[in-house]
Amino acid sequence: MSDDATAAGLIAAAREWAAAMVSNDPARIADFMADDWVIVSESGISTREQFLALVESGDLTHSAFQLVGDPRIRVHGDSAVVTARVTNTAHYKGERFDADEWTTDVFVRRDDGWRCVLSHITSARS
Repeated sequence: MSDDATAAGLIAAAREWAAAMVSNDPARIADFMADDWVIVSESGISTREQFLALVESGDLTHSAFQLVGDPRIRVHGDSAVVTARVTNTAHYKGERFDADEWTTDVFVRRDDGWRCVLSHITSARS
């Protein structure tokens, strides 16, 4: 697969993952994550299990999740780094949060396709 085709596939995956987040379907969201996925944010490190449990319980929902522009893609063999600006509206335990963030996702190529192993989010400056 050419680098252009790989990049296009990763961009498509990023957009599909955003749609999965708005679906609030833990199984659909999990399809994009490796078993050892973690997210790093201002509150620390959360595991795949912790994140998906919040979605499953309904404590965490998203009503909007949008990539702003095209992500920056860098492929390094069977690994890739996807950096994008994302705006989203989440509800955590009933409280609404609107976010404008920079995200960096590290993907690895597995037999069943690309899976994210790490996500890092940083608030964007206005």
